[in-house]
Amino acid sequence: MVDILLIQPPIADFYLTAKRTIPYGLASIAAAAVQKGLSVAIVDALATAKARVIALPEAMDDLATFYGRADLSPFGLFHHYRHYGYSLDHIGRQVKASGAFLVGIASLFTAYSDMALAVARIAKASLPGCTVVLGGHHPTALPAAAMAEPAVDLVLRGEGEVGLPALAMALKSGGSLSGVPGIVYRNPDGSLHIGEPALCRDPDQLPVPAFDLIRRKFYQRFGQDSIVVTAGRGCPLACSYCATGAGSWMGFRKRSVAAVCRELQAASAGRQVGFVDFEDENLTMDRRWFLELMQGIRDIFGDSLPELRAMNGLFPPTLDEVVVRAMKITGFKTLNLSLGSADASQLQRFNRPDVRDAFDRALDYAQGMGLSAVGYIIVGAPDQDPLSSVDDLLFLAQRRVLAGVSVFYPAPGSADYERCRSLGLLPGSFAGMRATALPIDQRTSRTDSVTLLRLGRLLNFMKSLENAGVPVPTPAPVGSRLSPSPDRLQIGLKLLAAFLWDGGIRGLEPDGTVYDHRVSTTLCRRFREGLSVGQGPGKK
Repeated sequence: MVDILLIQPPIADFYLTAKRTIPYGLASIAAAAVQKGLSVAIVDALATAKARVIALPEAMDDLATFYGRADLSPFGLFHHYRHYGYSLDHIGRQVKASGAFLVGIASLFTAYSDMALAVARIAKASLPGCTVVLGGHHPTALPAAAMAEPAVDLVLRGEGEVGLPALAMALKSGGSLSGVPGIVYRNPDGSLHIGEPALCRDPDQLPVPAFDLIRRKFYQRFGQDSIVVTAGRGCPLACSYCATGAGSWMGFRKRSVAAVCRELQAASAGRQVGFVDFEDENLTMDRRWFLELMQGIRDIFGDSLPELRAMNGLFPPTLDEVVVRAMKITGFKTLNLSLGSADASQLQRFNRPDVRDAFDRALDYAQGMGLSAVGYIIVGAPDQDPLSSVDDLLFLAQRRVLAGVSVFYPAPGSADYERCRSLGLLPGSFAGMRATALPIDQRTSRTDSVTLLRLGRLLNFMKSLENAGVPVPTPAPVGSRLSPSPDRLQIGLKLLAAFLWDGGIRGLEPDGTVYDHRVSTTLCRRFREGLSVGQGPGKK
């Protein structure tokens, strides 16, 4: 029996990246509550390999047009839609057994908010006397939408380390909720009291996350622990598509190197750590601070350095030779570089600087130090020219960097979300606000977006051939069938040859049937012609 039960809900989508679902935020909130003398447990519904194929939601059933057929080729995207994690019934039993008076449910992404609400309903049914509160980015940005669910008693906006302990203490004492930071509740007349998002002005004062409440064994890689950490909160940039930038309620707050290292030391004490992911929006923005952090990590781990990664992306202008060398010797193996676009007009719409020169310098440093790199572009944004996105791919094709193609989705709280709303571009349901749903159908059509995703896969396959010393195949047609083979390389070579022959992107079903994917012939032609005039992979 505990006072507070925190829940990470299951997820329904086409894929799941387990190493990015460690419930770090819930562990941080739990520690803040424990510090106030409260007992806490975490139910992590994603800490299991359980997954089952389910039907597409009605609002997304048109995606069968793009993903409906299985594809064994290296250019395949998605096929089955799955429920990842424990069942709702299992969660309900955990809630009942906890006896908690307060059940907090994480609702981070708007596209997954329906699952958070389903967890709220099962929690209320399983433990009718509990108070159910939702927190995370979705209810922070759209509190009224979360409170429209009767099973949700309250919402906490902003940072849960501040709001949740205060809420729990108020509920225990029977005091007023109006002074709880970030609180949203129903007034007697049915209107909503909506507090401003709670903010921890000095993150250094927060306790070390309650790592003992995380099922760490599940998140191990090759028998070693994985750790997630945020060395700061928010971002000093003001990109139009982002909800956590300079113009947001979050601002930008950097933790001290000592505080970050204290957390890493606590997370790694007595354990073998193989992977650390910094989930910061801009880890390297302060050069001096970052170099001190790299030294601190070397001091902690000594000769047993884990692999380090900054998976949210690195801002190329912050990466000079000294910084990249420090990253190399401290455990970075890959640089995730944020390009956005190479098109000046699109960068202006994104409110992002042109970082192409800095991007190239970072790639030169990475190559010289034996680091791999991924360059991320955004496609499918409002008013974005799909042909310029093909040119972005060709820009990456010229360089020794993998292409990371991110399909735009409207993030509530961002400038682009408001723009999409004013233009009538928002999807008809929250479920459609995810990249896999190809949410925006405007200047870049949904077919264009999926074409750009497939061209990115095709480009990366060509780059893998170059790295393996395998020549790009001579253009050649392909028949309607191929012998099923476990060798995806051979399948890829034959289908790549066919693309170079006529610009068609094809898939291969398990029975050997070759079929045409639904793609834009205009974009495929532009990409193929760009490759043919010397813009092939890895020229720089």
